[in-house]
Amino acid sequence: MQQILLIDNYDSFTHNLIQLLEESGIPNNLNIITNDIDMSLAPIGVDKVIISPGPGLPHEAGNLLQLITFYADWTSMLGICLGHQAIAVAYGAKLKQLRHSAHGIGSPIKQLQNDSLFSGIDEMIICGRYHSWVIDEDTLPDVINVTARDSDTNIMAISHKILSIKGLQFHPESYMTQFGKQIIRNWLSE
Repeated sequence: MQQILLIDNYDSFTHNLIQLLEESGIPNNLNIITNDIDMSLAPIGVDKVIISPGPGLPHEAGNLLQLITFYADWTSMLGICLGHQAIAVAYGAKLKQLRHSAHGIGSPIKQLQNDSLFSGIDEMIICGRYHSWVIDEDTLPDVINVTARDSDTNIMAISHKILSIKGLQFHPESYMTQFGKQIIRNWLSE
């Protein structure tokens, strides 16, 4: 049974994400910590780390950036919304504020590459979005691939070129996201 660690960034969507993990049909043992955990207490023996959405910016989220660095080399990792942004920031990217925030909207997302997260899923899907910031592509390090975009070419999904690290700007746990359960199932199956 996989040992899954969920890093909770104090977001109301975390409960939806937990439910999605439980309904995935893939056996897992879920352990939950908050982003302000003392680093000396960070669990080991973890197979996968999922980073929840949350308010604010990555540098305001407790020890989130340190937790990403701690787990990055030896676990499979998936960041959602703030978690996605934090992964990019941990690797040296910067964020930029959207001209018009995308809170509570469903918008089309297009896959750009053959990414295992999107296996068995249409190339274009509608995704639930709740954010005011996106990764600034001009600052994205070479080690990160862009795997999906919105219609304004904003980065909606990323994947590390070497490590098993992925991020989604949109919310797979949102009722607005098509194939959200399949995306989580694909990640758990990797």
